[in-house]
Amino acid sequence: MAPQEHTFTYPRPSAVSRTEGRVDLVLATSGGSRTGEDDGRGPRFFDGFLGHPEQSALGLLAIGRVARTRFWTPPGMLAAALRAADPVVTSNGDRLRFESFSACCGVYARLDLLPGTLPGPALATGTTNVDLNPPVREALARVGSRDPLHLEIGEDLVVTTRERSVTEKKVPLPERWLRGFAEAQVAASSLTLVHEVGPAEARRLVRSLPSSSAARGVLWVVRAGDGLRLAGRPVGPSVPLAGAERLRVLEPLLRFARRLRVHAEAEPDARRPGSSVWELELDDARMVLAVSPDRSRGFSGEGATLWGLADDDAVDDADLVSALLAYEPTIDVDRLAGESGLPADRVLRALGRLGAAGRVGYDSAEGAYFHRELPYDRGAVDGLHPRLAGARELVALGAVHPTDDGAHVRSGDQEYVVRTSPTGDRCTCPWFGKHRGTRGPCKHVLAARMVTGR
Repeated sequence: MAPQEHTFTYPRPSAVSRTEGRVDLVLATSGGSRTGEDDGRGPRFFDGFLGHPEQSALGLLAIGRVARTRFWTPPGMLAAALRAADPVVTSNGDRLRFESFSACCGVYARLDLLPGTLPGPALATGTTNVDLNPPVREALARVGSRDPLHLEIGEDLVVTTRERSVTEKKVPLPERWLRGFAEAQVAASSLTLVHEVGPAEARRLVRSLPSSSAARGVLWVVRAGDGLRLAGRPVGPSVPLAGAERLRVLEPLLRFARRLRVHAEAEPDARRPGSSVWELELDDARMVLAVSPDRSRGFSGEGATLWGLADDDAVDDADLVSALLAYEPTIDVDRLAGESGLPADRVLRALGRLGAAGRVGYDSAEGAYFHRELPYDRGAVDGLHPRLAGARELVALGAVHPTDDGAHVRSGDQEYVVRTSPTGDRCTCPWFGKHRGTRGPCKHVLAARMVTGR
């Protein structure tokens, strides 16, 4: 599938200036969605002084660094083959969430600026892209703890004539960028809190990580007294960590750390390590990293979102639930159930489908979804998943023949046997034989589920 070209148009580049001892940061916005009256101006979400200015500046720099970094490059591929995407910011009223994804799709980063960092509610709620250009990054790197940091997201400009100067950036964003955001959210929602340590232990662990990709294989983060250490195998409550150097993105923020929480599978499989979420609690803020099971595995190929997108029974529910969302900081499932008339389990299925389409994210700290809208055509989401498209084609061709425990699926000149069960699905195709369900379902399993409903 060819990369999807998404064009960002900014009224002017983002800029930083110093006036009477304060630092003014104006982040240009591009398109996006927002609540409130349409006054013909570009999205303008926030205007105010940030608390903890040095911490906030370093957090924004970390978000930009992840967006520009490829933590793994396939053999024979030039590192610059994929350009960095612009970060996304969502205003949820009482907080701002900056999100970015690495070029290799193996690291998801989010900076939450919470009440206490923000002087008051945002001007509007919504989602947009922001321009973190090199001059802005250079200026942010010089912000100190006593420098008042004034942040404006959006510009009070009206673009009405052709003569107005604009900065247009054409950034080829492959479909895997959206898939990565959605997959990271699905992964986070299935994890549980495994470790929690204080600031000294957090600093000790992160600073003990390898500084390059020289360390091969999977390390395990295990308990060591009141702290954590790296081990070669799981011992007690353990978190798998491949590509451990990816977590060093957190290092500049360690001196502001108040707590480190690590989320992972409650019962990890040493043969098939999974993803993990690392939540660094700061002063009135959080820095969150989700890392894929291996440096060579981007979230975009994990396939967990396919279950939600293939759940056609949840389509109408998702449409109903989405109409009730209003950029809440945390989505209240019980409220949605009451307002929609749906039982809570159907609301959760609907949120899973919306998450698979990038329309909600998941906050591990809150244990809840939050509303955001990524800048993509909603109608194109299904087409970004070849396995899902292949499954729908098999169903349309009548290639699925149900059996008592699954189905026989005719695909080309071959017939595959699918066995479905609550504990896991199996297929006789080569793709399943290679991945054994670790990268989501194959198209034959998806097709069987669509037809049998099991």
